[in-house]
Amino acid sequence: MFRFIFIAFFLILYLILSIPVFFVEWLIGKFNPHARDISSLRIVQWGFKVILKMTGVEVTVIGEENVPDEPVLFIGNHRSFFDILLTYSRCKNLTGYVAKKEMEKVPLLSTWMRFVYCLFLDRENPKEGLKTILQAIDYVKKGISICIFPEGTRNKGEELTMLPFKEGAFKIATKTGCPIVPISMNNTAEIFENHFPKIKKTHVVLEYGTPIYPNELDKDVKKHIGSYVQNIMDETIHKNAALINN
Repeated sequence: MFRFIFIAFFLILYLILSIPVFFVEWLIGKFNPHARDISSLRIVQWGFKVILKMTGVEVTVIGEENVPDEPVLFIGNHRSFFDILLTYSRCKNLTGYVAKKEMEKVPLLSTWMRFVYCLFLDRENPKEGLKTILQAIDYVKKGISICIFPEGTRNKGEELTMLPFKEGAFKIATKTGCPIVPISMNNTAEIFENHFPKIKKTHVVLEYGTPIYPNELDKDVKKHIGSYVQNIMDETIHKNAALINN
């Protein structure tokens, strides 16, 4: 419980103290937008790394060298709020996350999210959802990677399970030709969700899969690319389950 209180206090303080930083970042952006983008990325990553340090989480990372130096579509399974911190803190280049629409209402946090090209997806409104995907496609064309959790919501089921992937998320890759990089995560719900409100030291595994280029896939496979990627990730999380207790 102590860790939860400490992290909550840090997050509130971080957001409040970052208010003047918004102005500085805005000013930098007027003269050098790319410098603003990179500094915003690093500022947010610093905050995430501090929070992860507070949790005491031990992270085993596999295959990070698989991430190409070009805009990609990161696809992750989703069981914890900490999935975003674990993955975003490792992004080497600009990466926008697709978040649920409700996050847009969180003051200060949503401002930072916009600074780092996050998008807010309205899952109840297909028309607005399409606009979000089109915006993500535009970001990729401009050199910004996108990360999305295609289960559509946080999976509260058993460990080593996944909800069916929503195929619409993969249009970001099929319409741009950018590579898909699966991020398969094990045991992340054990940090927090499995024993709310306690935050526990735990061991998690992240594996970055081999990039999948949509235009190199067979026509039938490309038509059901969501299932194809999910099967790869399912094999990976089952394989890596053996690493958790080692």
